[in-house]
Amino acid sequence: MTVTYTARVANARFGGFSQLLLLWRGSIYKLLWRELVCFLGLYMALSATYRFVLTDEQKRYFEKLVIYCDQYASLIPVSFVLGFYVTLVLHRWWDQYLCMPLPDALMCVVAGTVHGRDERGRLYRRTLMRYAGLSAVLILRSVSTAVFKRFPTIDHVVEAGFMTREERKKFENLNSPYNKYWVPFVWFSNLAAQARREGRIRDNSALKLLLEELTAFRGKCGMLFHYDWISVPLVYTQVVTIAVYSYFLACLIGRQFLDPAQGYKDHNLDLCVPIFTLLQFFFYAGWLKVAEQLINPFGEDDDDFETNFLIDRNFQVSMLAVDEMYDDLAMLEKDLYWDAAEARAPYTAATAFLLQQPSFQGSTFDITLAKEDMQFQRLDGVDGPLGEAHGDFLQRLLPVGAGMASGGLLGRRLSLLRRKNSCVSEASTAPSCACAGAPEGAAPECGCGDPLLDSGLREPEAEPPAGPEPPAAEPFTTVPMPAPRGPAPPWLPSPIGEEEESLA
Repeated sequence: MTVTYTARVANARFGGFSQLLLLWRGSIYKLLWRELVCFLGLYMALSATYRFVLTDEQKRYFEKLVIYCDQYASLIPVSFVLGFYVTLVLHRWWDQYLCMPLPDALMCVVAGTVHGRDERGRLYRRTLMRYAGLSAVLILRSVSTAVFKRFPTIDHVVEAGFMTREERKKFENLNSPYNKYWVPFVWFSNLAAQARREGRIRDNSALKLLLEELTAFRGKCGMLFHYDWISVPLVYTQVVTIAVYSYFLACLIGRQFLDPAQGYKDHNLDLCVPIFTLLQFFFYAGWLKVAEQLINPFGEDDDDFETNFLIDRNFQVSMLAVDEMYDDLAMLEKDLYWDAAEARAPYTAATAFLLQQPSFQGSTFDITLAKEDMQFQRLDGVDGPLGEAHGDFLQRLLPVGAGMASGGLLGRRLSLLRRKNSCVSEASTAPSCACAGAPEGAAPECGCGDPLLDSGLREPEAEPPAGPEPPAAEPFTTVPMPAPRGPAPPWLPSPIGEEEESLA
């Protein structure tokens, strides 16, 4: 069963993890104590042989061997190889847990799409979820030793109620050399299609949603099969194991304490127990044992997945959801905050201090600026009101051509935009316009009150040519104008669009 210690470390405090060091179940001590005792026993045996068995000539040879092993043991990249391997195994371990088939989403869709309070409707819903649970049992007994011990044969699956005897005959009569965990998914699809034909599933959209959830559930079962089939490459596991074992085999000899009277470098102190070598063994060998435990989480280790518990939980919950809880609703009532303008749940005395803390508004909410830093700035080298700056900027963007120089369509368009922008900016920024102080009935001088100019319909008038007056114009014929199109949107300069249409 999984060892859970989350509540013990809910709050970070002084020596928080130290409370976990005395736990035995699921601990590194339980995993590593045999290897640690074996390593320490071999080390003490070599040390006793050096001190009490070997002759002086043999001791000199052994001392040279100790120095050699200590010098070259550091060439083995234990931490590098082991660190990448454990990281890979840890990610693989968590991904396998995410692939555990949970029927929660599927049972909600079955309860919401397969209708009928009669016995046949109930039979449809329970059978659909039983097929999903049967597929999970079949795949888990293929990858988990704990589940296989619980259901060693198909007869045990039938006796447990996941499969009927008629379904077992169909299952065994299907001739396929491969794992047949997918067969109940096909039964699920066929039964869902039959429920659609009978009207238990009312439309094709509901059937599509049901089959999509079934596909997601089947995908998780398939991934469990592939994780069990495709392991971490064996060569990687072998390299890591050989690196750790060879390193500590060299440490058995290279970390021996030599006679200080011989004057060897770094051998001035003679101890019987290599404390730091044992710590190093505890860390590196413990790291390897962690990878050994996590590489297959479907065994019976302390921290392996509780597959039998998940089977029981999923089967019971799914049947409750589609049977007893089907169409079972509480009476609708107004909630406690029905008439409250600002709903807020109450706090207990232990959490009342949270009311005094302000809500988060954003990381820039508390930034303050000086008043002069909050003023908008005009473009570089532009004088005059801000509206004229926009017009000059537009003029610099537009290409200068013969049409603009001769007062063509582009020139008239730019003139209209500049005059409109100038009028709007003067009227909105400062009431210094001449028409603001003009007497009632007098014609405005700036033209910003002219409705034709405001709507963008009047073009700039051309100056009269010098010379003799032109002859009187002939009587003209009235031409019917098209009906008005209605007010143009404020963001579209409608007269420009009309000019373009008339030119076309």
